[in-house]
Amino acid sequence: MEKLIITAAICGAEVTKEQNPAVPYTVEELVREAKSAVDAGAAIVHVHVREDDGTPTQSKERFKVCMDAIKAACPDVILIPSTGGAVGMTAEERLQPTELFPEMATLDCGTCNFGDDVFENTMPMMREFGKRMIENNIKPEYECFEMGHLDTVLAMAKKGQVPGAPMQFNFVLGVPGCTPATVQNLCWLVNGIPAGSTWTATGIGRHAFTLAAAAIAMGGNVRVGFEDNLYLSRGVLAKSNGELVEKVVRIAKELGREIATPAEARQILGLTK
Repeated sequence: MEKLIITAAICGAEVTKEQNPAVPYTVEELVREAKSAVDAGAAIVHVHVREDDGTPTQSKERFKVCMDAIKAACPDVILIPSTGGAVGMTAEERLQPTELFPEMATLDCGTCNFGDDVFENTMPMMREFGKRMIENNIKPEYECFEMGHLDTVLAMAKKGQVPGAPMQFNFVLGVPGCTPATVQNLCWLVNGIPAGSTWTATGIGRHAFTLAAAAIAMGGNVRVGFEDNLYLSRGVLAKSNGELVEKVVRIAKELGREIATPAEARQILGLTK
């Protein structure tokens, strides 16, 4: 098996300090959490940004400040800024980080329920996102929250509406209202991706580490972090994103998977720095 790429989703747009005091808002806190994750073994940091009071934002200026600061502390790390933003943001608002020409960025693959909210990703929006990433030479990480999202984005790739092979998928399972986080569902999704693709599994909440273990055993990659899960184990809040990454590293070692460095991750993902 190839080495395991670990992604740390360090803050997301929804979780708060009231839920876990270690959730980062400020630039300094984002750097602290990114470095804790990278030092523990993460090759990728998935970046959402907040204002200092915790308000989610897609401001290009805020992303630049935060990403530059993370890069100063972790020079080799792969940064994947979010184009998902927060529920209710416009497409143009969400697309701002692509103006910074990152190596990669997320591309959400369809509308879905997000708890009591609706996360809107219409076909016209997705075509707009795909066009921007083609123009800016950004490799998407295709975020699939539902089974049908995979077929949707594969059809778009065949039409040249989004970047094609080699494709990187992130299967986000267990969001309330979306596809449940079961190994059966993960296997179905993995079996549907084109040859030569890479994939990551993200389990939400209590599913974080059970889905991680399955992905590790199947030869895939893993995402963990405060965006997806605030707990190290049942009832035990994680003190940092690094603690969550460390747990994945321990599981991987037990299952015989080595951990990829950022340089090795770039090679596996087909990136050039």
